[in-house]
Amino acid sequence: MKFKQDYFDQLSGFYSQVTPQGLPRPQWLAWSEDAAALIGLKQPDDELLKGLAGNQAIPGASYYAQVYSGHQFGGYSPQLGDGRSIILGEAKGPQGYWDVALKGAGMTPYSRHGDGRAVMRSAVREFLVSEALHHLNIPTTRALAVIGSDLPVWRETQETAAITVRLARSHIRFGHFEFFCHSEQGSKDKLKRLIDFTLSQHYPELSLDQAGYIAWFNRVVADTAKLIAHWQAVGFAHGVMNTDNMSILGDSFDFGPFAFLDTFEEGFICNHSDPDGRYAFGQQPGVGLWNLQRLAQALVPVIASDDLIAALNTYQHHLVQAYLVLMRDKLGIKEPASAEQDEADLQLIGGFTQLMEANRLDHTNTWRRFTQLDPNSQHSSLRDDFIDLAGFDTWYQAYRERLGLVSDVASWQAARAQVNPKYVLRNYLAQEAIIACEEGNTQPLAELHRLLTRPFDEQPDKEAYAKRPPEWGQGLIMSCSS
Repeated sequence: MKFKQDYFDQLSGFYSQVTPQGLPRPQWLAWSEDAAALIGLKQPDDELLKGLAGNQAIPGASYYAQVYSGHQFGGYSPQLGDGRSIILGEAKGPQGYWDVALKGAGMTPYSRHGDGRAVMRSAVREFLVSEALHHLNIPTTRALAVIGSDLPVWRETQETAAITVRLARSHIRFGHFEFFCHSEQGSKDKLKRLIDFTLSQHYPELSLDQAGYIAWFNRVVADTAKLIAHWQAVGFAHGVMNTDNMSILGDSFDFGPFAFLDTFEEGFICNHSDPDGRYAFGQQPGVGLWNLQRLAQALVPVIASDDLIAALNTYQHHLVQAYLVLMRDKLGIKEPASAEQDEADLQLIGGFTQLMEANRLDHTNTWRRFTQLDPNSQHSSLRDDFIDLAGFDTWYQAYRERLGLVSDVASWQAARAQVNPKYVLRNYLAQEAIIACEEGNTQPLAELHRLLTRPFDEQPDKEAYAKRPPEWGQGLIMSCSS
């Protein structure tokens, strides 16, 4: 790997340099070939394993942990930081640079009484979800590999340690700006330095002045809204939308107790540390705006309040428009050019999701059924999935009127197959792969990973992965412990 060290060189005082604590007897548990290609790597080897396990230094790497703060479940935590993630630097690839981080490589000054380790189950889950979201065309950090070990670590029970090797366009979070605004160590000068660095690295077309800052914050608002629209459309619940888990670039970031919906449920909670449902699936759009408001508060020393408010006021528009594009594609309806039709389509979409919830339907499988639907027929193949037949018939009539006559049904169905995935990372599938890894068998993990790189393909020999979960795997709620 060839590194540059722009963050390390230009932002002294924004991090602490650390030394990884290696893993004894490391082994490759998972490897993503297409993520590896982003930084010019091909096949994993023993030397790379030693380096990414933290057992020997990688030439050109700097090894540092970033400091930041954040709002966690609504309350402000004045100092957080990378408690178990160590960044090596920005690795050069064929199309640009990616931060490389070792997640679970030992204690840092920000470990907050933790051991700085990640357990194997959380490392595997982050690897799988990062790559699954990418292949669903959703902005996300990537995962290069999972490295396992027999090193014991304690959470609720004794588990084994692992490292996820994460790739990110940037590790800068909303919480970075909060820290350098609100902390005693912060100042307007440091806040401005961080903004200027962010623009220089990721928005080089913008000027380093008020006009550029305003344009940048507008981009952050739009990108965050679009990301959450993607989550809502595919049925993804992040689970821990704290401001320190929000990427400034609008990428899915920092995965803990996430879930893809099985049965559609607006109020679905995937995190057992969130009994009140602050981060429930249906709450994510509102939380996105709340988090942006906290970011805006941190930017007041540099950007005028009126300009920040004006940008925040565009969030709903960006969210709705992005959501409409995605959901119209799923339904196969054409995009209109009127606010009235937007409202009517939102009602049509909402009517269908309400029917799905009331009839306890599987989210992914129900949308996939549109790939087999003959939209010109008065008799829908979807109908038999519903208990409320009268409700479905009313909705379907409105849908067919909105859709109009489809001239080429086969092409229409094929287009639906490109936007309605057949396979998602259901929690029970991840759990089965984890159990196999714990027993020393990585083959199920590799097979599941391969499946998730082609989520829109039929893959007839993999039909079992598309089924609704067995009873034990329905509605799994995950822990934040990792």
